Amino acid sequence: VTLKFGDIDNLKGLVIRFLLTTSYYQLSVQNWFSLHRLQLLYNHSVQATFNATRIYAPSSYSYHCDRVSSLQRYDALLIPSSANDVSKLWEVTFIDFQIQGFNIQEGHFAYAKDCASFFSPAILMGLVMSLILLLVLAYALHMLIHLKSLDRHYECKASPAYFVQMKDNDMGDEKEPLRSSGNESYELRNQQFCKIYI
Repeated sequence: VTLKFGDIDNLKGLVIRFLLTTSYYQLSVQNWFSLHRLQLLYNHSVQATFNATRIYAPSSYSYHCDRVSSLQRYDALLIPSSANDVSKLWEVTFIDFQIQGFNIQEGHFAYAKDCASFFSPAILMGLVMSLILLLVLAYALHMLIHLKSLDRHYECKASPAYFVQMKDNDMGDEKEPLRSSGNESYELRNQQFCKIYI
């Protein structure tokens, strides 16, 4: 794949060449393409060559990444082909990079395989927070299961029943003619006392 800049004044002679390869993987039962090498040419002369790493996708998909760069701060997916090469003097960065080498239909990109790692910082933070919440929940359930009930340590005992003689003022009005002052009345009372063990 070759990218040319057309009639732009300063970039007329600049060409970016993408060398793509395709391979069949039995595990996924499909062909995958990968960006093998990137070359910068100026006036038909190769100026810099970079080996590409981790830029691959199924042949029926496209590959997309927010940044593909030779700079370390952008995770350096483009590496100079040789330690003594002049490629080290070049800094290449593509913003919102998307490429598809095969099975292009109607000039549109297919569904994109994104370069975002499965364990991105946001996903890792979410996993850590979920783990902390699970630990708190497990501790709370453990405390609830081992919570001691007061019913086991609450004991009520009743004392034996006894009779208490009622006083005269509990008997009602003494002026009633039908009541005799010689009778004795008793009330059945039951005392309870409770003990709580903690």
